[in-house]
Amino acid sequence: MKSSFRIRAVAFVATAAVLALTACSAGSSTSGSSGSSPGGDQKLSIGLVAEPASLDFTTTDGAAIPQLLLGNVYETLVKQDDSGKIVPSLAKSWTVSADRKTYTFDLVDTAKFTNGKPFTANDAVFSINRVKTAWTISLKAAMDVVSQAKALSPTQLQVTLAKPSNDWLFRMTTRIGAMFSESGVSALATDPVGTGPFKFSKWNRGDSIVMVRNDDYWGTKPFFQQITLKYFKDATALNNALLTSTINVIGTVQAPEALSQFTSNTKYQVIEGTTNGEVLLSFNNSRPVFKDIRTRQAIRMAIDHKALLDTCFAGRGKLIGSMVPPTDPWYEDLTGIAPYDLAKAKSLLQASGAAGKTLRLRLPTLPYATSCGQVVKSMLEQAGLKVQIDQLEFPAAWLTTVFKNADYDMSIIAHVEPRDLGAVFNAKYYTRYDDPTLQGYLAAADAGDEAAQVDNMKKAARRLSEQAAGDWLFLLPNLVVADKNIKGLPQNAITESFDLSKLAR
Repeated sequence: MKSSFRIRAVAFVATAAVLALTACSAGSSTSGSSGSSPGGDQKLSIGLVAEPASLDFTTTDGAAIPQLLLGNVYETLVKQDDSGKIVPSLAKSWTVSADRKTYTFDLVDTAKFTNGKPFTANDAVFSINRVKTAWTISLKAAMDVVSQAKALSPTQLQVTLAKPSNDWLFRMTTRIGAMFSESGVSALATDPVGTGPFKFSKWNRGDSIVMVRNDDYWGTKPFFQQITLKYFKDATALNNALLTSTINVIGTVQAPEALSQFTSNTKYQVIEGTTNGEVLLSFNNSRPVFKDIRTRQAIRMAIDHKALLDTCFAGRGKLIGSMVPPTDPWYEDLTGIAPYDLAKAKSLLQASGAAGKTLRLRLPTLPYATSCGQVVKSMLEQAGLKVQIDQLEFPAAWLTTVFKNADYDMSIIAHVEPRDLGAVFNAKYYTRYDDPTLQGYLAAADAGDEAAQVDNMKKAARRLSEQAAGDWLFLLPNLVVADKNIKGLPQNAITESFDLSKLAR
């Protein structure tokens, strides 16, 4: 909700966003198509779950938008490689001043936008400044540290920060680092203009989005001439679409209990890796019932996370205990902070006065949220709470009701954006979590050296877990099923993007 969904709003993802919030982002790849020649007019169809609400990720939250467009239509100055290392993209190299405040980027000189305009340092200045002045999503705050961006020449950009920041260059690999043409932002919601390997072609709302190869792309041309992203609300329909050859790839498996029908068939390949998609049981921390830490702790202890994972996601995924996936340098297994203890949960609810109260669990219409929501309801009611489940259409209704208006007590969403702990847990976000101690750790992590960053991020993750700011049900696995002959599929999903350019047949 990756804002922070991979709400990739956590595509998971999703996007995690928000794949929304279930978005499948591109990470490590299987035998990739690097060096593959364009495959003529060959076409591919990929099945996904969370359809974007808009194509404008500057004003609309949700991981499904960058999942589709980032790296495919829009490119960034720098990007993450398969291991998570920051590597060149539209910037072929860069230097950092001794005081860690001035970045000088040397840009490629052959890139051009799909409107025919060349990409220059002026476009980079425009894009960086526009995040601060025109973007409305909460992720824009990562650009606040920039005090000035200026073009030294058409191919050289200088960015000056107000203070040293460990986080800023990493954020430039995400959607806020997307490069826009000054003459190409008039219709972002319906007509994106970028420098990437694909162009947006058409959108059949409620069904599919079609991307076509950018034959004027400055880099390595993609193999496929056309890729269609088809969206399914039902996990069974998604599986059946692959079984009937309606699609070639299931980009985000939503019914892992049904994987045996693919693993036992030599026509298909099944890829399993990891993601950034923390499936969060979020609390509205502005509600009086959640002001008492005993209530929050009780909810965490009332949930048998191993049983929940086995029941609602066939045991696939990983238990983590806080808002950090194992692919981040500061990961620690914090599942022991709130172990399953039904008797303790009941006692805490009695002590806080929450026993017998009704909490609204407002769920997006995403398969994992629906199935896990029923398990959460059952477990919390065993501890003495009453839980009312409301299903909200995703993305529109959930984003408006829960994410924007915070009209909820609890929800379930996969936050798929990378390194999103601070973005998700703050007073302005839908979690309404205000903790000066946490903010102090995050500030120290951003300002210090590498060792200080790791140390303070570990403290921040532990603080979140000990304060029971939410409950981390599990980390989504990256589960992809595809025709046997498809190459370049992501092993891991550790960025906001599903890199279509690596795919080949």
